[in-house]
Amino acid sequence: MTRTLILTRHAKSSWDHPGLPDHDRPLNKRGRASASAIGDWLRRKGYRPDEVLSSSSERTRETWLRMGLSARNIRFLPELYHASPDQIRQALSSATGQTVLLLGHNPGIAEFAERIAQSAPEHPRFLDYPTCATTVLQFDMADWSRIGWHDGQVIEFVTPRALLE
Repeated sequence: MTRTLILTRHAKSSWDHPGLPDHDRPLNKRGRASASAIGDWLRRKGYRPDEVLSSSSERTRETWLRMGLSARNIRFLPELYHASPDQIRQALSSATGQTVLLLGHNPGIAEFAERIAQSAPEHPRFLDYPTCATTVLQFDMADWSRIGWHDGQVIEFVTPRALLE
């Protein structure tokens, strides 16, 4: 059985309120446009999550909202806020959906993407994973509890800049 993972870093956040705790920062104008563009791209490509695992931060919540997608199961997890690759893999192992969208933060999400992929796509921005970068990976496994490093085949990688230019 094939499983699909949509791995997205949150969109560009605002620094307009310097006293605001990092966890509570919203998206800026560019971030809102980027999240919408990624959502449109996912719909056009037919990548529709049935489950979402997201950091509990304001910017990941807003990224999900601005993507304009729907899912039957959405979980905002505090443990995904600035999570390490191992913490991300642990959270993903509890997923039950066929297609899971995981929203997180750098540097963990970039490191996770690199470690979970069988091989990195030939894209100059994959390893630094800019804001709202999205990778679609497929896994040949029955359930997410069996996910291991280098198990995912990269199907697509996109950055919002490529969609908005």
